[in-house]
Amino acid sequence: MGTTIPTLTIVAMGCSALNGIALPVILYVYDRKKMKANHLPFWTGCVTFVLFALVLEQLAYALLMKFPVWSAITGSVWIFGLVGGFFAGLFEETGRFVAFKTVLRKKRGNDANALMYGAGHGGVEAVILLSVTMFVNIVYALQFNAGIATPNTLAAAQGLMNTPAWMFLVGAVERIAAVALHVSLSVLVWFAAKNGKRFWLYPLAILLHLVVDAVAVILSRLGVNVWVIEGVVYVMAAALVVLAVAVWRRNHKAEEPAQPEEMPAAAEA
Repeated sequence: MGTTIPTLTIVAMGCSALNGIALPVILYVYDRKKMKANHLPFWTGCVTFVLFALVLEQLAYALLMKFPVWSAITGSVWIFGLVGGFFAGLFEETGRFVAFKTVLRKKRGNDANALMYGAGHGGVEAVILLSVTMFVNIVYALQFNAGIATPNTLAAAQGLMNTPAWMFLVGAVERIAAVALHVSLSVLVWFAAKNGKRFWLYPLAILLHLVVDAVAVILSRLGVNVWVIEGVVYVMAAALVVLAVAVWRRNHKAEEPAQPEEMPAAAEA
């Protein structure tokens, strides 16, 4: 093959990769310095996403694929989008709830930790799905342009050459909305885990997550313009941010010295 992958394409991929790393770093620093959040929620969010979204959710898909109903699911754009949205919402929001009830039980006195957790959960997703993918593409592009023709390099290069440079920036734009969604949903589930009277926020988070993912998947499979899809996602993200702010203002309290479940048994006597 005599052509090469344009430098502009490589630069666009590099910008997207850096964006995926910059988002969680900026949020981590902001939540730590400005909001006085703890370190642990960030790393808990990272681990929880990997465990519930990349391990447990994928195992559920692998199990579902063994049944005849899978062909019916994949045969309908609408059903596929709804099932995908449901799985994403169920596993990720349950992961949040479990993390808040267990690992972060002693950190629930500081509501800023909900934001820090969201930065970790959405941030590691950005790094894995965007930054890692872009870095791998850059390696393939550089290998191809240098004349290193491995089978994987040739296959990847064909796709990279056929993709306009601006398309590699879509992921960077999309991740901003995605992280905003993760932080907002973390706020909802945080107060559901913290206050039994607000438990309904947990299933609401699952439903909202389902709607956002399903809409994005369905529009994409229907061939809708990518920027129109991103516009719709941003509108939904903005609505969730507004909802999260309202929930925060209604439920947020100054940092508490201790949670009831942390108090020694003797104090309850």
